[in-house]
Amino acid sequence: MARVMTTARRYAEAAFQIAQRDGTVEQWLAQLEGVGGLAGDAQLVRRLEDPAVPYDVRREALLGALDRDTLPQLRNLLELILQRRRVEMLGQIGREFRRLYNRQAGITEATAISATELSADEVRLLQERVERMAGGRVELHFQVDESLLGGVQLRLGDRLIDGSVRGRLERLRNELAARAY
Repeated sequence: MARVMTTARRYAEAAFQIAQRDGTVEQWLAQLEGVGGLAGDAQLVRRLEDPAVPYDVRREALLGALDRDTLPQLRNLLELILQRRRVEMLGQIGREFRRLYNRQAGITEATAISATELSADEVRLLQERVERMAGGRVELHFQVDESLLGGVQLRLGDRLIDGSVRGRLERLRNELAARAY
């Protein structure tokens, strides 16, 4: 897994440098996110990476799945990825590209983990509060983990802010255990 991450990061960094050079970072971002969906189709990935299928047939299948307005440089990258049979990495390359874009744009990535799905008002309020904490724009992702019982855990960069009921109960248990000795 670490090797896949490193390889995907290298592809994303190279693509990001090309996009910066050409002034097409936003286009790359949008198109890579669209192409990343191809990696989610396991059957398509198997067909595109099947060594029994001639390269030209696989190439035409991949390029046929793209929009007409796909950047030529992105098409070249996709052909390289296809030649090296790394199609399964497309989603990770897109995520790494997004990370580089966010870093350049000064956007902090954060993840809010809650026990239940948050309402639109709760999402808006949490977004505002996290942006105040971070001191800038935040791209907030949401996950549900029923084991939290209630409240929210927030991962902001390398910090974990645990406002969950489970976290509070664990802290209380640790405090009581420390006092017992």
